[in-house]
Amino acid sequence: MLPSIYNGIRRAAFHTLRTRGSQPCRVQSTFDGLPAGLADAETIFALSSGHGRCGVAVVRVSGPASATALRCMAGLTRSPPPPRTALLRSITDPQSKEVLDRGLVLWFPAPHSFTGEDSVEFHIHGGPAVITAVLQALGSVPGMRPAEAGEFTRRAFVAGKLGLTEVEGLGDLIHAETEAQRRQALRQMSGELGHLYQDWSHRLKRCLAHVEAFIDFSEDELIEDGVLNQVDGSVRDLQAEIEKHLKDERRGERLRSGVQVVIAGATNAGKSSLLNTLCQRPAAIVSPIAGTTRDVVETALDIGGFPVLLSDTAGLRESPDLVEREGVRRARERVEHADLTLVVVDCSNLPAETTQAAAFLQDHLRTLLPTQEQPGTGDISSPFFFPTDRFLLVLNKTDLLPEEQRQKLDRELRQVSGLPPVCLISCHSNDGLQDFITALHSRVKTLCGDPLSGAPTLTQARHRAHLQQCYAALAQYQQHRNNDLALAAEGVRLALTSLGRITGRVWVEEILDIIFKDFCIGK
Repeated sequence: MLPSIYNGIRRAAFHTLRTRGSQPCRVQSTFDGLPAGLADAETIFALSSGHGRCGVAVVRVSGPASATALRCMAGLTRSPPPPRTALLRSITDPQSKEVLDRGLVLWFPAPHSFTGEDSVEFHIHGGPAVITAVLQALGSVPGMRPAEAGEFTRRAFVAGKLGLTEVEGLGDLIHAETEAQRRQALRQMSGELGHLYQDWSHRLKRCLAHVEAFIDFSEDELIEDGVLNQVDGSVRDLQAEIEKHLKDERRGERLRSGVQVVIAGATNAGKSSLLNTLCQRPAAIVSPIAGTTRDVVETALDIGGFPVLLSDTAGLRESPDLVEREGVRRARERVEHADLTLVVVDCSNLPAETTQAAAFLQDHLRTLLPTQEQPGTGDISSPFFFPTDRFLLVLNKTDLLPEEQRQKLDRELRQVSGLPPVCLISCHSNDGLQDFITALHSRVKTLCGDPLSGAPTLTQARHRAHLQQCYAALAQYQQHRNNDLALAAEGVRLALTSLGRITGRVWVEEILDIIFKDFCIGK
């Protein structure tokens, strides 16, 4: 049997906790190379409002020399101004005393600042010359240096102002381009996802503490009966919650990075015209010559607040041309990995008899796209079907059909099963385009989900990887529970470590605290 993971520290823990009394334990970061505290950190500065000409620019300073920079450059000879109060001051060069600009200064004393350190903000005019002069003047103040990318947020994390999931939410909020992305990022930055993982971590700490206490102290009859049964129930509940959390169909990740929508179909079906119509600009060349599009043409769209990466692809056909064949290969590869495929068909190629249109479309789709068999049949000749959540069938060039035929075709296809949802449009006259965009928006919204409803969703691939490791580690507990309790405890510890890698922190001494609090050992 493996030794208990805390045997080496428990004996010293009694003495340590008695001498330490009620002092709080120091929080340690899981990141290597980070300072234990911020007291001896360098003072950093940077432009926080983004580059380019603007009305107002914000220069942020953080660190122990912030007050010095404020006095040197804002002409404050006395103590710093009242916290979080804007003062209109002349901003001067500390060396030459030349006035660089006139703007607002704000003082944020530690720990009540974004980084947890003493901080200053200079709100100056946003001209490039003004910004450059102020940054150069700050660089001349002793003990100050330009900040590295993300260093302000990193210091906020080290100071405990933000959890790691909140840091990631802040980054997503800065890069959000659509309304749904903004909502999801703001929800994560507010701490909802972090609170969920912290709750799981707290429950795992309690489970680990109880198992470790049972291993070390059960023979002394200091442990209550049924402790391991309680751990078993908690582990089962956590497994079920984590499994449900993982089965989110990657909605949060898809919303964060954008829905991959691919336009596919035969040559001259109007794929490039559809791309240009949706993005409202000539993004792709449109020509009556078949095979004009050879490579993938991509454009980013905002469909009703949801991010979409729309790809136009080469027409799917057999070709002796090597370049076109490579384009077709890339098109099929995009379809295989797409979240949603818009299959464009030229209406003028449909049979005149609308009752035969469904069979024609099924045969047409079978030749264009990879054949799929009915679930569970294992027979390639079984009826052809499409997963309705991955395809939309777009019948283009309806302006070439008589109105009566178009309406009849629409009615007939709505009653057919075994086909993807059908939209009839004309990129030439824009007929049916609004209904198509509505259907596209509905499908994209389903793929991304509502970022404001339900439990918070996974947004990062690393979250998913660590949660999968956590789930596997809890399975290890179940596997070894009855034959090797030390190995079972190791599974819980690995699960806790995996969660700690998501939140950015693992507190070892808290497990000892739970042991002493719950079991009163050592009284």
